[in-house]
Amino acid sequence: MTYNEVTGTRRPIRMWAEPEQVDPQAMQQLRNVANLEWVHGVAVMPDVHHGKGATVGSVIAMKDAVSPAAVGVDIGCGMTAVKTSYRSSQLPDDLAFLRRKLEQAVPVGFGSHKEAVDPGQVRGLNTAGWAKFWNDFDDLAPEVHARRERAHVQMGTLGGGNHFLEVCADDEGRVWVVLHSGSRNIGKELAEHHIGVARGLSHNQGLVDRDLAVFLGSTPEMDAYRRDLFWAQDYARRNRSLMMGLVCDVLRTHLPEISFDQPISCHHNYVAEERYDGVDVLVTRKGAIRAGSGELGIIPGSMATGTYIVKGLGNGAAFNSASHGAGRKMSRNKAKKTFTVKDLEEQTAGVECRKDPGVIDEIPGAYKDLESVMAAQTDLVQVVAHLRQLICVKG
Repeated sequence: MTYNEVTGTRRPIRMWAEPEQVDPQAMQQLRNVANLEWVHGVAVMPDVHHGKGATVGSVIAMKDAVSPAAVGVDIGCGMTAVKTSYRSSQLPDDLAFLRRKLEQAVPVGFGSHKEAVDPGQVRGLNTAGWAKFWNDFDDLAPEVHARRERAHVQMGTLGGGNHFLEVCADDEGRVWVVLHSGSRNIGKELAEHHIGVARGLSHNQGLVDRDLAVFLGSTPEMDAYRRDLFWAQDYARRNRSLMMGLVCDVLRTHLPEISFDQPISCHHNYVAEERYDGVDVLVTRKGAIRAGSGELGIIPGSMATGTYIVKGLGNGAAFNSASHGAGRKMSRNKAKKTFTVKDLEEQTAGVECRKDPGVIDEIPGAYKDLESVMAAQTDLVQVVAHLRQLICVKG
C-alpha cells in the first residue's frame, strides 16, 4: 500500500496502517514522538500498537539524539530462522517427543541453564569474539555488575511472553527452525536503568510524556547508553545463535543426516546508525525489522498462524523498514478474560504446543491478522517463503 501521511505535528507521520483503525492511545504516542524537536522522521508499521512511551511498530529517526523507550526494554529482541534439508514427511509421528527434547535443551520462561554453556562445545557455532564480549561486561553500568552470573546462565535461553521456538514447514514441505528471543533480564535491566537516567535530565523535564526522555549526542549519558545498548544487542544476537546451535544439536541426534542452511537473523528492538535525506541519524526500530534492498528478514504471526521469510525492498520512506510480526490487538489481561483453554485448543489445532491456561494470553485470537499485515506492506518487503508451525515451544 501507499503510506498514509498524518500531519499537524512537527514532523509528518508516515503510516503503513489506516490511522482511524489504530488505537487512540497509540495515535497519541505517535503524535508525541513526531513533535519532539530532535526527530527527523517517523514511519509506522501495519502491526502498530500501544507501548511504553513509544508504540510498538514504529521507526523513529533522530538527529544527535535517541530515546531509550523507542527501543524497548528487551534490547536486541529479534528472530533467527534456519532452513533444513529435511521434509515434513520425514519427521517422526511423535512430535510431542521432539518438543520435550527441545524444551530440555533450551530453558524457557524464567528458567536458565544450571551452568553457563560453553560456546566451544556447541557444534557449528561461531565462537569468534565471545571472550571479549564477556570481558566487556565490566564496562557496563555498575548497577548491573551483580548480574554477571545470571547473564551467563541465561545466555542460550528463550524467556517467556511472546518468545518462542518453532519447527515449521514451508509450502514446499521443507522443514525450518525459527526462534524469537532477546537480551533476557540483563537487557531489561540495562534499558530500565538508562530510561531512569534519561528521565532525570534537565532537557526532558518539559516533555508531554516523560517516558519519551532522550539522550543527546556528545554527552556522557549518551555515550554510556550507546555502550550498554550495543553490548545488549550483541547479547541478544549471541543468545539466539547459541539457542539455535543447541536446537540443531537436538535435531541431529533425533533426525538422521539432517543438515542446515545458513541462518537468517534480524533484530526488531534496536538502534542503528543510518543516513537518510543526506542526514546522519540514529534509527530506533521498536517492533520493526530493517528491510533494506535485498536484505532477508522474518515476520512471524502467532502460535498457529505462520511466519513469513521476506526480502526487503529498500523503501526509504519507511527508513528501510517493515513490520516485526502481526502485532497484538488486545492486551494480555483482556486475552485471558476473553478466551478459554478450549479456544486455545481450537485455534492451535494441528500444532504440537502447550494448550493450557499459562499461554492463553498468546492465543492467535489476541493478535492481528497476519495476512492483512503482510498485504499492507507489499511496497516494503517481498515474500520469499511462507512457513506453518508444526511444533511451538513457549515459555
